[in-house]
Amino acid sequence: MILLQAANKVLEETLRERFKNDQPDKLVMNASDFDGVSYRLSTPENKNILQVSMFLPCFSQVQQFGADEVLRRIYGDLVVAPEPGFDVTLRIDHAALPADKEPLIRQISLLKRNALAAPFEAAFAAQQAGSETSLMQVKYREEESFFIKGSHDRVTVIFSTTFKEETDKIFGKVFLQEFVDVRRQASVSSTPQVLYTAREPPLELQGVPGLKDSDDVAYVTFVLTPRHFTKDTADEAISRIQLFRDYFHYHIKASKAYMHSRMRTRVEMFLKVLNRAKPEIPDSKKEKKTASGKTFTRS
Repeated sequence: MILLQAANKVLEETLRERFKNDQPDKLVMNASDFDGVSYRLSTPENKNILQVSMFLPCFSQVQQFGADEVLRRIYGDLVVAPEPGFDVTLRIDHAALPADKEPLIRQISLLKRNALAAPFEAAFAAQQAGSETSLMQVKYREEESFFIKGSHDRVTVIFSTTFKEETDKIFGKVFLQEFVDVRRQASVSSTPQVLYTAREPPLELQGVPGLKDSDDVAYVTFVLTPRHFTKDTADEAISRIQLFRDYFHYHIKASKAYMHSRMRTRVEMFLKVLNRAKPEIPDSKKEKKTASGKTFTRS
């Protein structure tokens, strides 16, 4: 199993290596992330001016919930007019880099996470103010969305997910049932409540247009209470819950790969047993011995 990170590893390592050099080279590089997100790192003006651009399929939706304000707050004057074909562009002057470059590298590699954080921050702020938000929908994949609603006592986050294969539905149901069961243990009773429904959307989504009515669709609901998004834990909560869908389907695929490898190993073992069990074919020309020790050849 791997540990998925909210930061894009390609961006992080590329920037760290580039910022080490006093005289950086020209650069044109494309990279990808989960959910159809793509990046472009380039030096269109000169070698000292680096542009980092991101295409986020659902950016127009998160803009409605304050994504521009969140990015301005985090990146400040680095945010410039986006390149054609992209939604966000950051402009970094190599000559104006801070002495400690790691925080900047970290924040740039979290560009996708920070853009998607806007509806979460809006819901958290509404709950802390004792008010409510409308249901915020972000269609982050072609057939999948997540929904966020802030209430006076909780924040509800709902993921819709589509299973492409019948076996994926079986694995998914088993995993999600474990979420429900493990919370009953005293050691993890403080974790968010998790609810799972297949095909039928939860009550919070009743009346939402465009929901797919199919056995291939499931809904996972997280109920966050104020202790889950305090001042010290809110950022980590946002990062972790954004990765839920990727982790969920990754574990399904990893489990299927593990079972396939076990089946191949078992088949190989059975073949070895069968090969050892084959009777020896007698050779008619081979010498034989009698009980008295005399030898003869069968004709």
